Amino acid sequence: MQLSVVIISYNEELNIGRCLRSVASIADEILIVDSGSTDTTCAIAQQFGARIVQKNFEGYSNQKNFANECATFNWVLSLDADEVLSNELVQAIKIVKSKPFHDAYFIKRCTNFCGSFIKHGSWYPDKQCRLWDKTKGEWKGKIHETWRLKDTNKSYGILNGDLLHYSFNSISDYIKMTDNYTTQSAEEAFENGKNCSIFKLIFGPFVKFLIDYVIRLGFLDGYPGFVAYRLAAYSSSIKYSKIRARFKSNAKSVKYPSPLIQATRQ
Repeated sequence: MQLSVVIISYNEELNIGRCLRSVASIADEILIVDSGSTDTTCAIAQQFGARIVQKNFEGYSNQKNFANECATFNWVLSLDADEVLSNELVQAIKIVKSKPFHDAYFIKRCTNFCGSFIKHGSWYPDKQCRLWDKTKGEWKGKIHETWRLKDTNKSYGILNGDLLHYSFNSISDYIKMTDNYTTQSAEEAFENGKNCSIFKLIFGPFVKFLIDYVIRLGFLDGYPGFVAYRLAAYSSSIKYSKIRARFKSNAKSVKYPSPLIQATRQ
C-alpha cells in the first residue's frame, strides 16, 4: 500500500523538521494543512518535499477531516508537528505497508515533559488511533478529538514502538496549554449541560494525583513525574473551577436581566 503522512500546522518551525525527518522512509506523500503560519514552518516542510494546503482553522476535527480528504492515498498516518516516530515504530509501519491486517491501528504515545519522557501513570501508554484507511472512518470530538471507524465490524490493531511527543519544553508551556484547554473544556461542558459539583471541585484534583502518581506508578518517573502529575491535578482543578464559573455566570445573566432589557419589556 501507499501511505500519506498528514500533519496540521501553525507556527511549528521548532518541531516540523524533526517530525518530517522521522517519516522520510515510510511516506509516499507528505501533506501539510497549514492555518496561516507566519514563521518558517512551510519553508521547512517544503525542504522535505511536502505538499502544502492552506486552510483557516475551524476546530481540530474539522481541520483533520479536511486533511484526510486532501490526502492522495487511502491509507493515512496522521501526526501532530511535535510528534516523532521511534525507530521501532517506523519498522512496524513498514510491516503494515507490506500487508495491512486491520482497518486502523493504535500507536502508543510517550510524552516528553521538560526533557524527560514520562513512562508511567495516565500519560503512558497514551494510545492514539493514527494509522488507518481513510475511507472507513473520521475524526470526532472538539477538545480531545479521536478517529473512529464508521463500521463497528471493522477491526483495530496496535503497533509496536512509540510515538514520541515533544509537547512541553517548559513548565510555562504546560501552564499556557492548561489555560487554553480548560477554557475550551468549560465551554464544551456548558454546551452539554454538564456542571461540576463542589465535591468534585474540592476532591477531584487530589484523587487524580493519587491515581496518576501512586496507583498508576507515576512516582517511578522520579521528580519529572511528580511535577507532571502535580500540574495535571492543578489543570483539573482549573477546569472544574471554570466549569462552575461558566454555569454561575449564565445563571446570573438569566436571573438578573439588565435594566435595558427590563425597560424594553415594560
